[in-house]
Amino acid sequence: MKKRILALLLAASMSLGLAACGGGGGTTQTPAGGESSTPSGGGDTSSVELSLWAFNIGGFTDAAAWDSIVAAFKEANPGINVTVTPINYQDGDQKLTTAISSGNAPDIIFEGPERIVGNYAREDLMVDLSDLWTASGSDIAEGISSVSQLDGTYYMYPLSVAAHCMAINYEAFEAAGALQYLDETTRTWTTDNFVKAMEAIRDAAAAGTINITVPGIIYCGAQGGDQGTRALVNNLYSDYYVNEDGTSYLANSENNVKALKLLQDMVNNGSMSANASFAASDELQAFANQTCAVSFCWNYSNYTQYAEQTQFTPFAMAFPSDDGTPELEMAGPYGFGVFNNGDQTKIDAAKKFVDFVCNDQTTGTEAVKVTGFFPVHSDWGDVYADAEDADVRAPFALMSDYLGRYYALTGGWTEQRALWWPMLQAIMTTGADVQTAADDFVTQANANIG
Repeated sequence: MKKRILALLLAASMSLGLAACGGGGGTTQTPAGGESSTPSGGGDTSSVELSLWAFNIGGFTDAAAWDSIVAAFKEANPGINVTVTPINYQDGDQKLTTAISSGNAPDIIFEGPERIVGNYAREDLMVDLSDLWTASGSDIAEGISSVSQLDGTYYMYPLSVAAHCMAINYEAFEAAGALQYLDETTRTWTTDNFVKAMEAIRDAAAAGTINITVPGIIYCGAQGGDQGTRALVNNLYSDYYVNEDGTSYLANSENNVKALKLLQDMVNNGSMSANASFAASDELQAFANQTCAVSFCWNYSNYTQYAEQTQFTPFAMAFPSDDGTPELEMAGPYGFGVFNNGDQTKIDAAKKFVDFVCNDQTTGTEAVKVTGFFPVHSDWGDVYADAEDADVRAPFALMSDYLGRYYALTGGWTEQRALWWPMLQAIMTTGADVQTAADDFVTQANANIG
């Protein structure tokens, strides 16, 4: 038990990219309820009290956001009551650790595989959800299903997913003559054209053609939004962050070192800048204020947060790659896990809830829309087709076509995040030798893989 609690306490320092790029969480509770048709162990679920702890993902920032969803569940399953407790990325891990260590873990958690699979399933705390996958998971992409399991057993059932991307100031790029370097239809560009575009922005700013202070900012003051700088580096020369079997980080590979050196050179020639006091939230604000012309931490959630502040068109783009074919990091997938609290009746009821929210298309679509992301079920189609902002959401749906590997289940993930931004800081702001800094990063990060 001491080993388990220690592992969970270590997990308390983690924070996903979504939280790092903005968003808070409430602490109120709302009782609700429901029941579903999931095949399960056959326990009596005619009168059950369930607790759901939900991280602040997308629009699920308070208990009220769950009201209509759990009400629909209660209508179908009047004997199961659900109490929703919102938690956030600032102290949610600590609260969960305390609850688990005292024997009061929630029945259901709403989060992603980094915690549900990477932390809690590894500690043998979660219920096997393989029967849900057998019944309803056939149209979920392999990349999502693969990170919902551990050693062949499914511990998470997903609801929604999206891809992290970047964005440009469209009007600034237009005025600088830099739109010629990107494909506006596919939202892609090559590394060579990215370099040319940023040089065009630099030169236009110097000439006073555009009111931009710096072309772009490599933020390296904290780990918030580190998925953006990771994706930038990995895509520039089509490499990966972790090797295929998860036994080593790859920041010091030939192509990743080449990418880091390119960015260092761009900082030195003024077509990029670096800031040792900025995390992603600072860079996003600078982008909204037109201090810089690009953001490396973009998704629909950030669009909605900053849209009212912008006096320009934020134009979502995939990260540049040498071959023009990007691989983007997932925002999510987000979904549910069920803690094994030793009560089969509660376990059966909890699985009914998960099945209902994720597989009932009417309720599931509503829940997906609250996250602001896109359904994992490919046969649900475009759930935003009739939305007023369908044209705004369309580029983010396109980004999902470029989803790459999910890295956050690699051993030592929490520890390597604390090492990534100091490495960038050394390379980009103090002129450290790229290969040496990358080698040091990999040596320290690999020591925590286990």
